[in-house]
Amino acid sequence: MSVLSNYQDNLSQDMNTDRIVMGGINNNPSLTFNDGVRSIDYVLVWESGRNDATTPEAYEQRRIFEQNLEHDGLQLEREEPEGLYGLNFVKIHVPVDVLRDYSEILKLRMPMKDGSQLRKSGRTNAILNAALYISKFSAVKTSNFIDRVEATWDKFISKIRVDPELFPERRHRLTAIYSKDKEYLFDTTSECFWTPSIRSRIVQFILDRKKFSKPGDDFAFGINRLISNCTYSAAYPLHDGDLKTPGSMRYLLYTEWAAVSKCLKYQPLDYVKDYFGVKIGLYFAWLGFYTHMLIPASLVGLICFIYSAATVYSNKPSEDICNYNSTIKMCPQCDYFCEFWDLKATCLQSRITYLFDNSTTVFFAIFMSFWAACFLELWKRYSAEMTHRWDLTGFDVYEEHPRPQYLARLAHVKRRQLNVVTGENEPMVPFWRMRLPATLMSFSVVALLVLLALATVLGVVLYRMSLLGAAVLRHNDNVLITYSPIMFTTATAACINLCFIFLFNYIYQYLAEWLTEKELLRTQTEFDDSLTLKIYLLQFVNYYASIFYIAFFKGKIIGRPGEYIRFFGHRQEECAPGGCLLELSIQLAIIMVGKQFINTIVEMMMPYLLSWWNIIRTIGRKRQLKSPLQWVKDFKLVDFPNMGLFPEYLEMILQYGFVTIFVAAFPLAPLFALINNVLEMRLDARKFLTCFRRPVPQRVTDIGVWYRILDSIGKLSVITNGFIIAFTSEFIPRLVYAFTHGSLEQYVNNTLADFNITVLEHPPLNSTYGGTMCSFPGYWDYKNGKDYAHSTWYWHIIGARLAFVVVFENVVALGTIIVKWAIPDMSGELRDRIRREAYVINSYILEETRARSQAGRDSQGDTTEPNWNHIASLSGSDFDLAAHGDQEDLAELRERAAAARPPPDPAGPPVDPAGPPPAPV
Repeated sequence: MSVLSNYQDNLSQDMNTDRIVMGGINNNPSLTFNDGVRSIDYVLVWESGRNDATTPEAYEQRRIFEQNLEHDGLQLEREEPEGLYGLNFVKIHVPVDVLRDYSEILKLRMPMKDGSQLRKSGRTNAILNAALYISKFSAVKTSNFIDRVEATWDKFISKIRVDPELFPERRHRLTAIYSKDKEYLFDTTSECFWTPSIRSRIVQFILDRKKFSKPGDDFAFGINRLISNCTYSAAYPLHDGDLKTPGSMRYLLYTEWAAVSKCLKYQPLDYVKDYFGVKIGLYFAWLGFYTHMLIPASLVGLICFIYSAATVYSNKPSEDICNYNSTIKMCPQCDYFCEFWDLKATCLQSRITYLFDNSTTVFFAIFMSFWAACFLELWKRYSAEMTHRWDLTGFDVYEEHPRPQYLARLAHVKRRQLNVVTGENEPMVPFWRMRLPATLMSFSVVALLVLLALATVLGVVLYRMSLLGAAVLRHNDNVLITYSPIMFTTATAACINLCFIFLFNYIYQYLAEWLTEKELLRTQTEFDDSLTLKIYLLQFVNYYASIFYIAFFKGKIIGRPGEYIRFFGHRQEECAPGGCLLELSIQLAIIMVGKQFINTIVEMMMPYLLSWWNIIRTIGRKRQLKSPLQWVKDFKLVDFPNMGLFPEYLEMILQYGFVTIFVAAFPLAPLFALINNVLEMRLDARKFLTCFRRPVPQRVTDIGVWYRILDSIGKLSVITNGFIIAFTSEFIPRLVYAFTHGSLEQYVNNTLADFNITVLEHPPLNSTYGGTMCSFPGYWDYKNGKDYAHSTWYWHIIGARLAFVVVFENVVALGTIIVKWAIPDMSGELRDRIRREAYVINSYILEETRARSQAGRDSQGDTTEPNWNHIASLSGSDFDLAAHGDQEDLAELRERAAAARPPPDPAGPPVDPAGPPPAPV
């Protein structure tokens, strides 16, 4: 459902949620200074019982740092409550003057005055009325039947929508970049003009840049450095209340959003964004959208699986295997210890294979390719609506201030360059001395780590090869192990591989952070994107390498009896008679479901363990830290991780890869992903509200580099699914055989070739088989002696497989192109709304500026009327500069406008002395 339908287009109504946003401060006295008036916007904590925090150097660093904070305008209140074992708290409040200064520095978009103020101007009132009148034409008269259907649907949807009594509908307000010179345009008298999120963001910006020592040490700045030196123990903004006491947004979100019992309801995304900031709000918006999109994929995958289960006993090849009565047994699967075996022993395996390898596999793979394209295109459309709704339109990453760590590493660089966006002179990174060596080192280490992951896969392959020939499998009483060694080794190898995956995860994350820091990236957005690409590349190889091996390499170049292709003296792994698709499905299921299960446990338990360890480290095991004060309760929580939302995004993107790249081998992957995500959404919400300290809001426009990764996965999935169907499954051989013979009678015999047992290099020891021939999966013809060659049928199959890949790739690629063309990135309704609002905002700014200029001239006796008509005829960029007061000489601007304006047509209509209305921008 469109976001635009969730709120009314009323530009004149107030935000009706101030009481919820500020409710926590009003109901909790510990959220203010001791005077009960000034709010606590941030808290610093240090421990007097800690040796590192009580050295003369630490005292001096705290004194200088806090002195610099007060010099910048922040107000501090120090307190050492009794019974808290030496914990010292420094409470920080941001006065209005500091809020004004840094709101302008950070270019924050703030709400303008409400509609009642807009109506003071006659022309603007007419513009507003016209805009509101146009929006009424969106309603189209429908028939009674359609009305009844819509009413029934709305009644159903109301059960899962957010309760409007608890979360009042958010009214959209016009916003503009804050400027002190234009403060009369903004609703600064509103109680919630500077929200707690904005206040904490401004304090964080100041804390990250203030020095704590005398000049000389370029890196002696920032609260993070002080915390790492143990000068301070923690720095955090406060939650707005307790989880058990009503009256705060935290309690409301905890009971109505984070509760697992509410997992089927929509999320109150506007309130999540207000409490946690845009970055976290956008993550939950993306996760909710992705989860909703999994519903049709799960239903189609489940239907395909049910169809397969219902027709499993009517599948001719699997039934032929179960009823196989040939006197010729299958060739041994390993040297020395493997016996000749009966094909009938794989009856159960062949039936299970059919569940994932049948005619619905192709349909589902094509469906999921189109689904991936639709998902990305619809997300872009949905993201555009959220971007507009949360006032992120027009945000430029180059407006971000440089990272403090970046400036510190370049403090010695004298060469400067002008940032054309911010207008600031910033240090220029030396290319040959700093940029190139850091890039080469980063590339080399990442390549080494990728090879390490591949070496791990090679080790697991060797384990499987060795285990297949181990005598322990031959002397086991378990029938499954004895007659299906391939299945046993596949399952155990997948579990071992999963353990290595989690082990390497921590190594990769640490090294990726260190390498990215060395690359000297200017802004936090660039830093996060580079770090994301590194870790995802490493995790991609870590998670998917073994799956790619089974899908595309295992059993493809093993040779034949008498001429096996060996690796380190061992025979390579063979696929089961039905192909490697079942093994691929087992590997996918173990890694995907196991990863989700382990990640969920770790994510929920780790914050509690870290909190427990933090308290023990601070006060000891036998003491308890109890206090009703909110800033003490929040100290006991875990600090929001430096990686932020990266682990959450990474988990979902890896899951998206399982859902798309290998979906042809595991049609139930979307269903497992859907079940996981429904719970993951609420568990993440619960974790953020109960385990972590309140994070500092961050401003972003979208999900960043993750979208490009999703798009790359979608393209890769088309290729992988085509090759899995063509070369890993038995779909093409069955299709060619049925097309040639009209049915699948004797298909199993056609896929087997008979070899004389005398060609075996290492026949089984103490064999009881008395035959002279053994069967081997493949298409081989006997030539003479011990010479065998691929049959003509083999080359027909290869040609059909290649032809299928070409047709599949082109059909799906054409379909995805059509899908992308049919779904625009932004709806026409939203595009008109953005234009309409830009017109209203610019008109209002121009009218207010004109009125104030006229009032100033009247008070000075100046009756000169400026030519506002010329300003209104400016281009978009000049109009913005004039409207925001960035052009100091309006006379010069009017001359430019007059020179650019074409002369009037003598034959044209007479010119209105009042001039035309302002042109829309």
